Amino acid sequence: MKNLFIRQSSLLAILLLANLGSYGQKAIESETRFAEVEGRKLAYRSIGKGTPIIFVNRFRGTLDTWDPLFLDKMAENFNVITFEYTGIGSSTGTLPTDIAIVAKDIKDLSQALKLKKFIVLGWSYGGLVAQAATLMYPDLITHSIFIGTGPPGKNEVPVEKAFLDAALKPINNFDDEVVLFFEPKSEASVAAAKASHDRIAKRIDVSKIPSTMEVFNLYFKGGAGFREDKSNFREQLKTTKTPILIICGDHDISFAVENWYPFTRQLTNAQMITFMQSGHGPQHQYPELSAKYITDFINLTKK
Repeated sequence: MKNLFIRQSSLLAILLLANLGSYGQKAIESETRFAEVEGRKLAYRSIGKGTPIIFVNRFRGTLDTWDPLFLDKMAENFNVITFEYTGIGSSTGTLPTDIAIVAKDIKDLSQALKLKKFIVLGWSYGGLVAQAATLMYPDLITHSIFIGTGPPGKNEVPVEKAFLDAALKPINNFDDEVVLFFEPKSEASVAAAKASHDRIAKRIDVSKIPSTMEVFNLYFKGGAGFREDKSNFREQLKTTKTPILIICGDHDISFAVENWYPFTRQLTNAQMITFMQSGHGPQHQYPELSAKYITDFINLTKK
């Protein structure tokens, strides 16, 4: 009996340690897994514990292009789930050209992981997808975080040429990243860009990053449809009950923060934070502060 008790206790200890190891796992070490959803496979990673928060990626983003420090800080309080869209990175299929259909990846992944409720965090193009998901699946999504993105419908300030010049290169170098995601005129922003670049470089498979105009155009068609807004998302966003946090850099050459200004007074359940001397990736320039703002917002707002 005593030996049986010891064996059972040892087994329990092993299981507990395994679980603790999973909860304490860092982004840089996280395992890539695959969710089978309706005839396709979605690549995803999961770290941390607590309320699930699904990260929705930027144009050309993969599992490796999130800043691991930002993921780790968020994982201190949440179960952080990153994934690759249908047809992107290691996920199978072809990226849809309708943002609403892309948003279905979020619902399908949540169902595969048996998530009853979750938070959504979308960056750039992923912010468009997250907005669609917020409005399409209000019973699933408790809070929405939109980073470096723009509202649905027509917006006055266009994408700057500098963004397109850098974003459409088959492979981006560090100088491109500074232009795309940070503020080149700020020494502090450039220094933050180098720190973020070095963290991401510890684990990145460049071959998985979309690099052809054929795939780029799939993203662009989705963005064009979001601006056309046949689903009337712009009006719906004004009255959603889901708490929304919008985070922007003051000089975003892709999604100008100014496009939110005519719209913010009409939003009934949103807050906005703007980082000065910052660009399209404020959460990578300020990973710890961004995580703190997001965590406080979620904890202090209830749907």
